[in-house]
Amino acid sequence: MNEVSASQDDVLAFLADPNSYGEGGATTVQRIDTHAATVFLCGSRALKTKRAVRFAFLDFSTLDKRKAACEAELAVNAPYAPEIYKGVVAITRERDGRLAIGGDGTPVEWAVDMHRFDETRTLDHLTGAIDAALADSLARVVAAAHAKAAPVEPAPWITALGSYIDEHVEVFSAHPEMFPAAAMATLARQSRDAYQRIVPLLAERGRNGLVRRIHGDLHLGNIVLIDDKPVLFDAIEFSEIIASGDVLYDLAFLLMDLVERGLAEAANIVLNRYLAETRRVDDLDGLAALPFFLSMRAAIRAKVALARMARAGANEQHAIAKTAAGYFAFAQRAIAPEKPKLIAIGGLSGTGKSQLARALAPHLAPMPGAVIVRSDVERKALFGVGEAERLPAAAYAADATERVYAALYDKAGRIVGAGHSAIVDAVFARPPERAALAATAQSGGCRLQGLFLTAALETRLARVGGRTRDASDAGREVAQAQEAYELGQIDWIRIDAAGTPSDTLAHARATLLD
Repeated sequence: MNEVSASQDDVLAFLADPNSYGEGGATTVQRIDTHAATVFLCGSRALKTKRAVRFAFLDFSTLDKRKAACEAELAVNAPYAPEIYKGVVAITRERDGRLAIGGDGTPVEWAVDMHRFDETRTLDHLTGAIDAALADSLARVVAAAHAKAAPVEPAPWITALGSYIDEHVEVFSAHPEMFPAAAMATLARQSRDAYQRIVPLLAERGRNGLVRRIHGDLHLGNIVLIDDKPVLFDAIEFSEIIASGDVLYDLAFLLMDLVERGLAEAANIVLNRYLAETRRVDDLDGLAALPFFLSMRAAIRAKVALARMARAGANEQHAIAKTAAGYFAFAQRAIAPEKPKLIAIGGLSGTGKSQLARALAPHLAPMPGAVIVRSDVERKALFGVGEAERLPAAAYAADATERVYAALYDKAGRIVGAGHSAIVDAVFARPPERAALAATAQSGGCRLQGLFLTAALETRLARVGGRTRDASDAGREVAQAQEAYELGQIDWIRIDAAGTPSDTLAHARATLLD
């Protein structure tokens, strides 16, 4: 690696001076240094320069290369965040020897020119505010970004992904006091085994266009709230390989960051909403790669923390080492997931099935919790309407319902077949429907655990009457009619759902732990 060249020193000093910007009243410049860039924040403006460094994975050692990198950063990030990225500007040496931003003289440095946002509004600063609504919005933004991302040739990325395992071993081996040799060897072996298992899957997903030009660095620090909407920024621009990957590998960085910060519920919402938005059955099969992806992303963060530790002062060393060790432990947990579970939640309309499914899902391993397959959502998809749009009565005819349940069985089978847990949410009023799901579980190598919620008609009527913008079309008339259903012999565990949602969740968790 080359350190910052002397030729940059006067430019960096110039950009650190608020008088250089003409911001009218701005009296300070905030400077932020990373291993490869320096950002200057002054008033409403932000300028990001590339440091004159060379690493194994990037080369900013010449002015032309730094200009190209700035242009690449703009091209990559402007589609994600047009409200942030303005252009590329030259730092010029004028005829009188003075430096200027965007002057008429000779360019001596280049910078990405950006609108400054509130740095305290990046999601790593707002973890306490990441509620269900924000998590849902976040997943929609990521899904929309992936929908626009261009497919790339998958083979180079797949090969590089395997090579990262050896890179991590080399880095971790240099710190035996933090990463015991036995633990590191186990993680490396499990990672190599997992990688070999998923290579055919990744190749197939690549053929299906799911290895794309991704964000590449999708953690909470690179997502900011602007007008209360999440905006992605600072995508990888310096390496086509690092900026390439399976869309689920990109998503895994965000999921890992959420879970590692103790936001399991938000992570589960992000996963489920993302899958609901993409509606790709390929992604259900792709869940087989998620443990490896999560582990790899955590190992990368551990490696980045170690790089920071090498540049940090003595007073920061302990905290950074603790962070690196935490990511290493996460990588260990993720690569060895628990066996999947298939949970069914049945019951008449208004018993609280969907609410229980959402509350229960984050508590089911593997991380980040179960994928929910809901009959109401599948029915809307079958007829090509939005989740909250109402369907006519004909959409609830017997043949349509059979098709809906067939989709439930297929998706549940794919999820558990991929080694992930699933919760299937439907009325399950007929014994053949319950038997078919049990057969699905058996085919997937797991046991079905069925819960059937019950509540008095008065309670159910009150609940369905209070629904707004929900995927279920069941109202008071439907709930009343369901009283006449012949449910047959129910061998699932009955749970009294007349109480609060918290009560129902507690009953369900106690039952599933028995």
